[in-house]
Amino acid sequence: MKILLVEDEPSVAAFLHQGLTEQDYTVDLAADGLLGLRRAQSTRYDCLILDQMLPGLSGLEVCRQVRAHDPGVPILMLTALGETDDKIRGLDAGADDYLVKPFAFEELLARLRALVRRRTEAPATKAVLHLADLTLDPVAKRVERAGQVIQLTAREFSLLEYFLRNQGRVVSRADLLEQVWDMSYDTGSNVIDVYINFLRKKIDRNFEPKLIHTLVGMGYVMKSEG
Repeated sequence: MKILLVEDEPSVAAFLHQGLTEQDYTVDLAADGLLGLRRAQSTRYDCLILDQMLPGLSGLEVCRQVRAHDPGVPILMLTALGETDDKIRGLDAGADDYLVKPFAFEELLARLRALVRRRTEAPATKAVLHLADLTLDPVAKRVERAGQVIQLTAREFSLLEYFLRNQGRVVSRADLLEQVWDMSYDTGSNVIDVYINFLRKKIDRNFEPKLIHTLVGMGYVMKSEG
């Protein structure tokens, strides 16, 4: 597997390069955001490991531009910024996962495996998904409700797609973190609550029937009846 590591701290870059190389990964290094972006746009990688605070161009902006160039490449954001708002900004920029420094190298490896596995095991079906008057087109990245186009961020789209592929089934907050964000369950994180609220405002607030339902103590279920 070929990885692009964009990291400006020499000690961290050297540590990760050695560890990943010993695991038989091929690793290209970039010490600033501009170089990282150029390499990401000129070479096909299986995964990107991207620091958020970079000279030249921020990791968030690199992530956004890479996403516009290659929507499918897995991106792991690696940073010392660990507050919920920081995570949301990274995920909204297009990151698939978010690992806070300091971290265990074994966890990094596990997250890389999960990201690549999720890409290779992505659902083969590209059929349009339906529930009540809501439709989601996975290919066109288009969502409509009652004939009205709904604008979603990439993360909101992924969350809604997961709900629709599992409609009628109760999904826990841990399920959503692991399947939509590829993050291990963090009982102190409210990222799921934040995004559920975002999604409800866009697809439920001005429509009937309500589709996203909370089951206290269990999680959420998407269905057309109450």
